[in-house]
Amino acid sequence: MAYQERQVKTGRITGRICALAVAALLAACASEKTKEQTPQPSPAPAPRTAPQPRPVVQPAVPENPLHDPANILAKRSVYYALDKYDVTAEYRPLVEAHAKYLREHPGATIAVEGNTDERGSREYNLALGQRRAEGVMKMMTLLGASERQIEAVSFGEEKPQAAGHDEAAWARNRRCDIVYRREQ
Repeated sequence: MAYQERQVKTGRITGRICALAVAALLAACASEKTKEQTPQPSPAPAPRTAPQPRPVVQPAVPENPLHDPANILAKRSVYYALDKYDVTAEYRPLVEAHAKYLREHPGATIAVEGNTDERGSREYNLALGQRRAEGVMKMMTLLGASERQIEAVSFGEEKPQAAGHDEAAWARNRRCDIVYRREQ
Protein backbone atom coordinates (compact mmCIF):
# COMPACT_ATOMS: atom_id res chain seq x y z
CA MET A 1 0.00 0.00 0.00
CA ALA A 2 2.81 2.30 0.48
CA TYR A 3 3.21 2.47 -3.27
CA GLN A 4 -0.41 3.43 -3.80
CA GLU A 5 -0.21 6.09 -1.12
CA ARG A 6 2.81 7.63 -2.80
CA GLN A 7 0.96 7.69 -6.06
CA VAL A 8 -2.01 9.45 -4.52
CA LYS A 9 0.19 12.01 -2.78
CA THR A 10 2.09 12.65 -6.01
CA GLY A 11 -1.18 13.01 -7.87
CA ARG A 12 -2.47 15.48 -5.30
CA ILE A 13 0.72 17.50 -5.49
CA THR A 14 0.65 17.47 -9.27
CA GLY A 15 -3.01 18.46 -9.26
CA ARG A 16 -2.33 21.31 -6.85
CA ILE A 17 0.59 22.55 -8.98
CA CYS A 18 -1.61 22.47 -12.10
CA ALA A 19 -4.39 24.29 -10.28
CA LEU A 20 -1.94 26.94 -9.08
CA ALA A 21 -0.53 27.36 -12.59
CA VAL A 22 -4.03 27.79 -14.07
CA ALA A 23 -4.95 30.27 -11.35
CA ALA A 24 -1.76 32.24 -11.98
CA LEU A 25 -2.48 32.37 -15.73
CA LEU A 26 -6.03 33.52 -15.15
CA ALA A 27 -4.80 36.18 -12.74
CA ALA A 28 -2.27 37.42 -15.29
CA CYS A 29 -4.91 37.63 -18.00
CA ALA A 30 -7.28 39.40 -15.67
CA SER A 31 -4.67 41.98 -14.68
CA GLU A 32 -3.86 42.75 -18.35
CA LYS A 33 -7.51 43.28 -19.14
CA THR A 34 -7.71 45.61 -16.21
CA LYS A 35 -4.84 47.62 -17.57
CA GLU A 36 -6.53 47.81 -20.96
CA GLN A 37 -9.87 48.72 -19.48
CA THR A 38 -8.49 51.39 -17.20
CA PRO A 39 -9.41 54.67 -18.86
CA GLN A 40 -6.38 56.66 -19.87
CA PRO A 41 -6.48 60.42 -19.62
CA SER A 42 -7.05 61.82 -23.09
CA PRO A 43 -4.46 64.25 -24.37
CA ALA A 44 -5.47 67.86 -24.29
CA PRO A 45 -6.87 68.96 -27.64
CA ALA A 46 -4.48 71.02 -29.73
CA PRO A 47 -5.42 74.66 -29.93
CA ARG A 48 -7.22 75.46 -33.16
CA THR A 49 -5.41 77.83 -35.45
CA ALA A 50 -6.31 79.14 -38.84
CA PRO A 51 -4.92 77.01 -41.66
CA GLN A 52 -1.64 78.40 -42.89
CA PRO A 53 -1.57 79.32 -46.57
CA ARG A 54 0.81 77.23 -48.64
CA PRO A 55 3.76 79.12 -50.04
CA VAL A 56 3.53 79.85 -53.73
CA VAL A 57 6.22 77.95 -55.57
CA GLN A 58 7.81 80.03 -58.29
CA PRO A 59 9.00 78.15 -61.38
CA ALA A 60 12.74 77.73 -61.46
CA VAL A 61 14.44 80.39 -63.54
CA PRO A 62 17.51 79.18 -65.38
CA GLU A 63 20.62 80.91 -64.11
CA ASN A 64 22.15 81.03 -67.56
CA PRO A 65 20.22 83.02 -70.18
CA LEU A 66 21.70 80.78 -72.89
CA HIS A 67 19.47 77.97 -71.61
CA ASP A 68 16.28 80.02 -71.14
CA PRO A 69 13.93 79.20 -74.05
CA ALA A 70 12.17 82.55 -73.58
CA ASN A 71 15.45 84.45 -74.07
CA ILE A 72 16.64 85.50 -77.54
CA LEU A 73 20.02 83.92 -76.70
CA ALA A 74 18.42 80.48 -76.98
CA LYS A 75 18.07 81.15 -80.72
CA ARG A 76 21.33 80.33 -82.45
CA SER A 77 20.75 80.43 -86.22
CA VAL A 78 20.85 83.28 -88.76
CA TYR A 79 19.23 82.43 -92.11
CA TYR A 80 20.08 83.79 -95.57
CA ALA A 81 18.61 84.18 -99.03
CA LEU A 82 20.13 82.26 -101.94
CA ASP A 83 23.75 83.28 -102.62
CA LYS A 84 23.63 86.04 -99.93
CA TYR A 85 25.85 86.56 -96.91
CA ASP A 86 24.63 89.84 -95.40
CA VAL A 87 22.72 89.69 -92.10
CA THR A 88 19.18 90.91 -92.73
CA ALA A 89 17.23 93.22 -90.39
CA GLU A 90 15.25 90.21 -89.15
CA TYR A 91 18.36 88.63 -87.59
CA ARG A 92 20.21 91.74 -86.39
CA PRO A 93 18.62 91.67 -82.89
CA LEU A 94 19.77 88.05 -82.53
CA VAL A 95 23.36 88.88 -83.48
CA GLU A 96 23.29 91.99 -81.26
CA ALA A 97 22.09 89.94 -78.27
CA HIS A 98 24.88 87.40 -78.70
CA ALA A 99 27.46 90.18 -79.14
CA LYS A 100 26.23 91.80 -75.92
CA TYR A 101 26.47 88.47 -74.11
CA LEU A 102 30.05 88.02 -75.32
CA ARG A 103 30.90 91.58 -74.29
CA GLU A 104 29.52 90.96 -70.79
CA HIS A 105 31.15 87.53 -70.48
CA PRO A 106 34.76 87.93 -71.66
CA GLY A 107 35.52 84.26 -70.90
CA ALA A 108 32.84 83.00 -73.28
CA THR A 109 33.89 81.82 -76.74
CA ILE A 110 31.86 80.83 -79.78
CA ALA A 111 32.20 79.35 -83.21
CA VAL A 112 30.12 80.88 -85.99
CA GLU A 113 29.51 78.02 -88.41
CA GLY A 114 28.61 79.07 -91.97
CA ASN A 115 26.42 76.66 -93.93
CA THR A 116 24.91 76.52 -97.42
CA ASP A 117 22.38 74.46 -99.29
CA GLU A 118 23.54 71.69 -101.61
CA ARG A 119 23.39 73.72 -104.81
CA GLY A 120 26.70 74.99 -106.13
CA SER A 121 30.15 73.43 -106.23
CA ARG A 122 31.89 72.31 -103.07
CA GLU A 123 34.43 75.13 -103.33
CA TYR A 124 31.76 77.77 -103.93
CA ASN A 125 29.70 76.54 -100.95
CA LEU A 126 32.71 76.51 -98.62
CA ALA A 127 33.61 80.07 -99.66
CA LEU A 128 29.99 81.27 -99.27
CA GLY A 129 29.72 79.61 -95.84
CA GLN A 130 32.95 81.33 -94.78
CA ARG A 131 31.69 84.74 -95.94
CA ARG A 132 28.48 84.19 -93.94
CA ALA A 133 30.42 83.22 -90.79
CA GLU A 134 32.84 86.12 -91.15
CA GLY A 135 29.93 88.55 -91.70
CA VAL A 136 28.36 87.54 -88.38
CA MET A 137 31.76 87.67 -86.69
CA LYS A 138 32.46 91.17 -88.04
CA MET A 139 29.06 92.42 -86.93
CA MET A 140 29.66 91.06 -83.40
CA THR A 141 33.11 92.63 -83.13
CA LEU A 142 31.70 95.99 -84.29
CA LEU A 143 29.16 95.63 -81.47
CA GLY A 144 31.92 95.19 -78.86
CA ALA A 145 32.68 91.47 -78.75
CA SER A 146 36.35 90.55 -78.84
CA GLU A 147 37.79 88.85 -81.95
CA ARG A 148 39.55 86.33 -79.72
CA GLN A 149 36.11 85.12 -78.52
CA ILE A 150 34.85 84.27 -82.01
CA GLU A 151 35.98 81.73 -84.56
CA ALA A 152 34.46 81.78 -88.07
CA VAL A 153 34.21 78.33 -89.69
CA SER A 154 32.59 77.15 -92.92
CA PHE A 155 30.98 73.75 -93.38
CA GLY A 156 29.50 74.55 -96.78
CA GLU A 157 26.85 71.96 -97.52
CA GLU A 158 28.32 69.34 -95.14
CA LYS A 159 26.03 69.96 -92.12
CA PRO A 160 22.47 70.29 -93.44
CA GLN A 161 19.79 71.15 -90.92
CA ALA A 162 17.00 69.79 -93.10
CA ALA A 163 16.99 66.78 -95.40
CA GLY A 164 15.35 67.22 -98.75
CA HIS A 165 15.89 68.68 -102.18
CA ASP A 166 13.28 71.43 -102.25
CA GLU A 167 13.16 75.14 -101.44
CA ALA A 168 11.94 74.54 -97.85
CA ALA A 169 14.93 72.32 -97.06
CA TRP A 170 17.39 74.60 -98.86
CA ALA A 171 16.10 77.66 -96.96
CA ARG A 172 16.80 75.94 -93.61
CA ASN A 173 20.29 74.91 -94.71
CA ARG A 174 21.39 78.43 -95.73
CA ARG A 175 22.41 79.62 -92.29
CA CYS A 176 25.05 80.47 -89.69
CA ASP A 177 24.92 78.65 -86.38
CA ILE A 178 26.26 80.29 -83.22
CA VAL A 179 27.81 77.54 -81.11
CA TYR A 180 29.02 78.33 -77.60
CA ARG A 181 32.03 76.41 -76.43
CA ARG A 182 31.83 75.22 -72.83
CA GLU A 183 28.50 76.88 -72.11
CA GLN A 184 28.53 78.28 -68.60
